[in-house]
Amino acid sequence: MDQNGLTKDDRTFGMLCHLTALVGCVIPLGNILGPLVIWLIKKDQSSFVNDQGKESLNFQISIAIYGIISAILIIVLIGILTSIVIGIFWLVMVIMASVKANEGIAYRYPLTIRFLK
Repeated sequence: MDQNGLTKDDRTFGMLCHLTALVGCVIPLGNILGPLVIWLIKKDQSSFVNDQGKESLNFQISIAIYGIISAILIIVLIGILTSIVIGIFWLVMVIMASVKANEGIAYRYPLTIRFLK
């Protein structure tokens, strides 16, 4: 147990809730499916994993919505720029959240719509 009362497994699975979103780089909607699988398996075993799983899912669903809007905006060309910005923002936020969760810190993504509470 660390100073936050978390075990190494809690921190590891909390980190995986965020890190598995990178599956979306290979599999369509993998950015949602990866965190969903980890969250569903571990949510009842750890309140930290439950919290971080919901946070990751909320962010991934929000980013998917932003991406769809950005794709539509490609028609008026601004969508090209917004797609690039969203992609970079997504990658940086996923990495930051993964590192923080591995440190046992509950991470909160900015610009996230809270679908799961």
